[in-house]
Amino acid sequence: MRKTLITIFAALAALTLSAQSMVPAGETYVRQLQQRDSILIADQLEYGFELAGIQASDSFALPDFSQEKFMDSVEVVRSWRVDTLAFEGKRKDPSRHVGRIRASIVIAAFEEGTYMLPPLAVQRTRGGDVDTLVFDPQTIEVCTIPIDTAAFVIHDIKDQIRYPLTMAEVLPYIFAFQALAVLAILAVCLVMTRKRKEQKAAHSDPPYIVALRGLDRYRGDKFWAPDKQKTMYSGITDTLRTYIEARFGINAEEMTTAEIFDDLKSSGEITPDLYSEVKELFELSDFVKFAKHTAGDEENARAIPTAVRFVTSTYQTQLDAEAEEEVKK
Repeated sequence: MRKTLITIFAALAALTLSAQSMVPAGETYVRQLQQRDSILIADQLEYGFELAGIQASDSFALPDFSQEKFMDSVEVVRSWRVDTLAFEGKRKDPSRHVGRIRASIVIAAFEEGTYMLPPLAVQRTRGGDVDTLVFDPQTIEVCTIPIDTAAFVIHDIKDQIRYPLTMAEVLPYIFAFQALAVLAILAVCLVMTRKRKEQKAAHSDPPYIVALRGLDRYRGDKFWAPDKQKTMYSGITDTLRTYIEARFGINAEEMTTAEIFDDLKSSGEITPDLYSEVKELFELSDFVKFAKHTAGDEENARAIPTAVRFVTSTYQTQLDAEAEEEVKK
């Protein structure tokens, strides 16, 4: 602090030698930028002066504190700012044009203690005359927050504060959930509509066309693997059950294999060879589905041709019977 004051006073002395006169110009002022009843460490203070009687021809040179520290433990936070407070008189007559200005810097102290701020010296040029205006300094006392060591208790670090949810925070999630629900409902409706259209198209086709289309899904050897045989044989027999129910009027979907073929035998519309082949296909399917039997490649290769031959043969028999009835009519 002492070194800084010596530097400032030396600068003032050099300024005085170059100027014509040193003029006392009043006191400086200190104003807190934080609204407190005392000055604490790191508080920012506005330190400056006010000058009246300024003429339009006056010019000023303010001290530069940017090159070195203002003083020990006190630093300049903001450089000079000059505000015009008032001007009176006519601008055409500079001698009668009088005004008042305020100039200040912002400083901050970073250690506790009492500080005598350095005086502020301003060089004024008026009509060719150079004067040094010196403003008396101010004293500030910087305090710190006292700690009562007798009653001081160290506390654990507090958890993060959890604020309650507000409606504004919850609403976006509610709207998003409702939008997802609407999309899910629309997707289900589209799927159901498509299935209904497929069912209507299936019912509009003759039973043998529906059966042949269903059997065609299981062509090829991709279902011959042991882990896929149950799917293949279930699909074949279910398709034939639906066809038998539509063609012969037998409730095949609710009957066992033995019951189905008892009714088919009594119908007398199936040849013995075809009857035996289809019955063996159903019995093999029961073994695969319920007894975990693994069919051989030859049995797998005969499955689809046997089912297709049964559908086409029985449907042709129906066509022949309908043709005979037409001839009789």
